[in-house]
Amino acid sequence: MFQQIARVPGDAILGLIDAYNQDTNPEKVDLGVGVYRDAQGNTPVLRSVKEAEARLLQQETTKSYIGSHGDPRYGEAVLALVLGEASPILAAGRASATQSPGGTGALRLAADFIKVNLPGKGIWLSDPTWPNHLGIFEAAGLKLNKYPYVNAANQLDFPAMLACLQQIPHGDVVLLHACCHNPSGFDLTREQWDQVLEVVKERELLPLVDFAYQGFGDGLDEDAYGVRLLAEHLDEMIITSSCSKNFGLYRERTGCLILIARNHEEMLNIRSQAAITARENYSNPPSHGGAIVSEILQSTELTQLWRDEVTEMRNRINGLRQDFVDALKPYGLSEQFAFIAEQRGMFSYTGLTPQQVDRLRDEYSIYMVRSGRANVAGMSTDRLDYIAKAIAAVVKQA
Repeated sequence: MFQQIARVPGDAILGLIDAYNQDTNPEKVDLGVGVYRDAQGNTPVLRSVKEAEARLLQQETTKSYIGSHGDPRYGEAVLALVLGEASPILAAGRASATQSPGGTGALRLAADFIKVNLPGKGIWLSDPTWPNHLGIFEAAGLKLNKYPYVNAANQLDFPAMLACLQQIPHGDVVLLHACCHNPSGFDLTREQWDQVLEVVKERELLPLVDFAYQGFGDGLDEDAYGVRLLAEHLDEMIITSSCSKNFGLYRERTGCLILIARNHEEMLNIRSQAAITARENYSNPPSHGGAIVSEILQSTELTQLWRDEVTEMRNRINGLRQDFVDALKPYGLSEQFAFIAEQRGMFSYTGLTPQQVDRLRDEYSIYMVRSGRANVAGMSTDRLDYIAKAIAAVVKQA
């Protein structure tokens, strides 16, 4: 039977890893894979994480299952981090947390939850969006639609986005990026979030907010503005959270599905459905990453250390953005690429064409996704001149 199964192309981003690893050019640069890198090009284990792991090693007494919703301590910690410790939603018992295998796992839980419990509802994704969003929701059997986000001039097109949202059928699901939009790096302002809220209320839409980069934009609380705004003014919403970036727990697969209902009783109803969804997907989530997060956020000392480390990572990324634009000045391109300094998060929609990206890879061993999305966190100060010179060459010879 297997002889009938066709080979399919591998994941484009993961494929860059293989190509980069096989490249023998000592000048090679990886701007494709979405991980944070320090000045030495490493993806470090945070000091707060190391200390939390050391404590867990001494305290852990079992490797038994933790249940479909995961560790309750983890759920409580993530709810407070995402919604705010003083959130009236928490006080009213309106929010449920289900620990998941990474933010991707949380998104799949959300997709299956919508498919089973909200039959016939379509989901609307920004154009562009994280490519795996398409695969996740399509695999769950949801009807996919797109709303405009970035225009042909590589700018955030908020008027077009808002106009489209105003036409979405009542009750459909709209996926919003809380901050550090992947892949574009263009985020909504607070005023724009206020306008989105009004449209969501008017159209009775169900927001699903993907919150994968809390702390990597403007700050842990600042980045939560849109999430908390919607949560405090709407009866119902879905949030998917990830600890991959802000805790550096990429391989530990630590995420969370948050469901918010009108009241405590309805929360218990949807929470029971989330447990079934998790059970049918993977039964129980992995424990270690969640235990690390809980240990950090329940310790005043470790929480402060972690917050300092998040600030350090964020400042490095934002600094690299401005330094990169400055590196383009000798080539007369700083104004053309000035928007990169204004974007937020790890990623930037550079505006480079697929052909220009191909040339960067083939001629300069600089790797990025063919859409022109670059991982700014993959840059290092000593490589900025090389990257700027290469981009100038492919742009001016286009």
